Amino acid sequence: MRLIFLGTSAAVPTLTRGLPAVILQGASEQWIFDCGENLQRQMMASKNSFHKKTRIFLTHLHGDHVLGLPGLLQTMALLNRREPVQIYGPLGLKDFLVNCQQFLKFELTYQVEVNEIVKSGVIVNEEKYFVETIRSNHTIESYSYVFEEKPRPGKFFPEKAVALGVPEGELWAKLQKGETITLLGNTVNSNEVVGPRKRGRKIVYTGDTKPFEEFADFAKQADIIIHDCTYDDTLAEKAETTGHSTPTQAANQAKNADAKMLVLTHVSARYADAKLLLEQAKKVFENTILAEDRLTLELPT
Repeated sequence: MRLIFLGTSAAVPTLTRGLPAVILQGASEQWIFDCGENLQRQMMASKNSFHKKTRIFLTHLHGDHVLGLPGLLQTMALLNRREPVQIYGPLGLKDFLVNCQQFLKFELTYQVEVNEIVKSGVIVNEEKYFVETIRSNHTIESYSYVFEEKPRPGKFFPEKAVALGVPEGELWAKLQKGETITLLGNTVNSNEVVGPRKRGRKIVYTGDTKPFEEFADFAKQADIIIHDCTYDDTLAEKAETTGHSTPTQAANQAKNADAKMLVLTHVSARYADAKLLLEQAKKVFENTILAEDRLTLELPT
């Protein structure tokens, strides 16, 4: 799995930063968080598929976070996509998409399933992962998201399976899944050939937000927190008024959540060089990086 930052600017694009969008790539599925303008071109440049199973999560309905969505959906249709797309976001999302399609007169070649969020909680619950959302602290209705894998099978030791007389193939797969098998009258338990289960990876995407009290529990022990960092610390009053965060605030959020890594994004166009934001955050939370467009982070296994 890998994270690719397709847009890291706030409100308006710059020559080096596009508008907000992050994609989490899995082997057979991808998850997109926010859809700033020009998203589909950024996806092409980063070699992201327009046909892979896709879920899209919108934090709120400000233009810089959603105006890339109609173009993305239309591009997928022009490329003859057939796989359905699930989209999640605040109330008003359905009307937005209906009006776009009505006035832009484009047809889709696939089904779009719109899921409007009305409260915090788990909104996707699959066999291997879930997605949970929480109401954040912006100037309009807005949600933060956590993508978390469920506990994963531990390391499989083929030499132990062979020593117990288990032939390679379907029986190995069953043992890897935690099942117990019977072979020639002998019982082989999964824990005899598989190590302890591994904790699933946890990624948090805040969208636009000021700090809020519930965040620490929501993001607890996250592997990566992707956090709004629109203004530097000297503009804390402006951040408060506009519903955004400063580097020190984002760093404290990560520290209170006992996260492993903090990634700063949604950078105001006033910062041609945003190193100041990184310097301020690292004073509180050392393992912080500043996102740039097309930054790719490989998730540890």
